[in-house]
Amino acid sequence: MAFKPLHDRVLVKRIAATEKTIGGLIIPESAKEKPAEGEIVSVGEGARKDSGELIAPSVKAGDRILFGKWSGTEVKLDGEELLIMKESDIMGIIS
Repeated sequence: MAFKPLHDRVLVKRIAATEKTIGGLIIPESAKEKPAEGEIVSVGEGARKDSGELIAPSVKAGDRILFGKWSGTEVKLDGEELLIMKESDIMGIIS
């Protein structure tokens, strides 16, 4: 894929939610929510201060992240559904 996000944006691939509950119940497709967990595919160069100085991003490609339910813009690249969001929409990195 030849896509590079600009500025402080990141390209994220959602990580599929589990299909069973802890108790073993199978969750039907109609009841599932979109997962708020993903893996960063690529990262922009970072934001700029008013002085023009570059602020490096805190995340990198391959990081597993947690983001808000309504964060990002859904796009389809090379047949794959991805999200483009600002780095500030990311709540944290999962280690």
